[in-house]
Amino acid sequence: MTTSVENPSAAQPTAPATSRRAGQRRTALWSLPEVRWAAAATGLFVLGLLAHLSPAPSWVWWALYLACYAAGGWEPGWAGLRALRERKLDVDLLMVLAAIGAASIGQVLDGALLIVIFATSGALEAVATTRTEDSVSGLLDLAPDTATRLTATGEETVDAADLHVGDVILVRPGERIGADGEVTGGASEVDQATITGEPLPVDKHPGDEVFAGTLNGTGALRIRVTRPAGDTVIARIVAMVAEASATKARVQLFIEKVEQRYSIGMVAATVALFVIPLVLGAELQPTLLRAMTFMIVASPCAVVLATMPPLLSAIANAGRHGVLVKSAVVMEHLATATRVAFDKTGTLTEGAPHLTDIRLLPRASLSERQLLTLAAAAERSSEHPLARAVVTAAREAQLPLSAPDAFTSTPGRGVTAQVEGHRVDVGSPAGWETGHDRALCALVDELEQTGRTAVVVQVDGEPVGVLGLADKLRPDAAATVAHLTAVTGVRPVLLTGDNERAARRLAGEVGIADVRAGLLPQDKVAAVREMESRGDRVVLVGDGVNDAPALAAAHVGIAMGRAGSDLALDTADTVVTRDELATLPAVIELARRARRLVIANLTIAATFIAVLVAWDLIGTLPLPLGVAGHEGSTIIVGLNGLRLLRRAAWVRAASMGPAT
Repeated sequence: MTTSVENPSAAQPTAPATSRRAGQRRTALWSLPEVRWAAAATGLFVLGLLAHLSPAPSWVWWALYLACYAAGGWEPGWAGLRALRERKLDVDLLMVLAAIGAASIGQVLDGALLIVIFATSGALEAVATTRTEDSVSGLLDLAPDTATRLTATGEETVDAADLHVGDVILVRPGERIGADGEVTGGASEVDQATITGEPLPVDKHPGDEVFAGTLNGTGALRIRVTRPAGDTVIARIVAMVAEASATKARVQLFIEKVEQRYSIGMVAATVALFVIPLVLGAELQPTLLRAMTFMIVASPCAVVLATMPPLLSAIANAGRHGVLVKSAVVMEHLATATRVAFDKTGTLTEGAPHLTDIRLLPRASLSERQLLTLAAAAERSSEHPLARAVVTAAREAQLPLSAPDAFTSTPGRGVTAQVEGHRVDVGSPAGWETGHDRALCALVDELEQTGRTAVVVQVDGEPVGVLGLADKLRPDAAATVAHLTAVTGVRPVLLTGDNERAARRLAGEVGIADVRAGLLPQDKVAAVREMESRGDRVVLVGDGVNDAPALAAAHVGIAMGRAGSDLALDTADTVVTRDELATLPAVIELARRARRLVIANLTIAATFIAVLVAWDLIGTLPLPLGVAGHEGSTIIVGLNGLRLLRRAAWVRAASMGPAT
């Protein structure tokens, strides 16, 4: 007999220990000077705007705007001057000069707005960088500071950093493992989700490999150290995240790269337009006026506003729908993504086991409900995740659970208890003598072939059935994979540390063909880099510490926010705060719409600049008309970019899915 059990209200996984401990090391936002200066500049701008719109004297709002210039502009201006020493023209310095130029001709509001935009952008970048650094440092808290080393005369407590290859350590129940090594004695289950992403603890016996920072279960383990502290998997994760994050920190908006060259050309042309006529005998005043007009109409203010409003509007719209995109650079990268790669546990699945099947042996004399009742009662006192899943399923079915007597738990084997006068054993097939029972072996093999974890139930020494447990697929996973395939034109990839059978079963359910299983963190990074070496721009979606290096290395890293570790959330470029997978294709499509608007805006801005510059060079462009044309183009591209703030923009992006 077979029963398929659905668990629609499976408990959300608890936040990992790294979330709690790393969070204690966070740098306060207000301790960052970029944040303080950006906040001051924004506040002064708002006060100046209110004064500007009120009957207040002009000197009041002029003073507030100029104070905004000082608060938000002094740091990028100073950085730009330092860059000049290295013969580099920093775009931020050019923006400060453009803002000053705008104020010199009476357009102080426009200049203040530019200052606020650039100060806020710098503050967001500083926050993102600091958060990542904090989480990378906090990741080291996963590995314990000390370990119990076994000696010829007993045991001693030593610093984990002082362990050497060949040392043997003792790890008691509930402790974190202090070093990478090999089990030499004892048996237990180890939660190694932080390293491999596997949703369930893994039984460990002599000869098995374990990792520093993973959590031991109910048994004691003796472990021979195989790697020094600086070469453990967790230490390599720290190094990989730091290296990839440093590389991505140098990435700029495409338009900023263009501005570097454009700015040099504009400054050179302005100087030439002023100096050459003077050398040839032209009068000072008309020459200066022409050069000033040229500088104003050729300045990249409209180009900057052609780029930022669409991207910032898309960021704001995505944020309202549960997707936090951390910068305009990230939004631009999302628009160019060509392939999506998923982690499995906690991303396509909910990250917690639930009961899926109840299988009775033909000779069993009890019903499925009775089998579940006995198994759940025996498991009531166990803290194992599989036991909690069995008890949860029984309670949801409203089954009466008796209190067990004579409860015992054996690591790597299972639990034994007296329930209603019967001895009930519940545990791993490897823990019981099942080889002689062909019917039982057939049930276990059938469940394991489909990616389930099999749990054998015995009553009074006789096997009566098998329970199947698995991580639960998110309800919107298959539709999201199909939508992403339609948006990018390429099927997503599955990168997981879980076993091959479980990975392929889930991949088949959601429509993924390319499956790479059994990957450690460095293997995921290698897979991302291999895809990008073939020309793909990879968006990686993950949630755990083990995903963080790949999130940092990918073209865009996206973290699932509800169950994600601090390191994954801070390393990722984008966070899905509501854990809705369906928002992924929507935000990519929204980013593409923003990119199309940027191109349209750049075309408008370039056309205005070309016409006004040609007029100024060939004829005589009146300064007021040049200012009006320049400001008019700025307003047009700004308003055009703000179209993406509308709710309809998100609805349209979300509807661009697969044909139904």
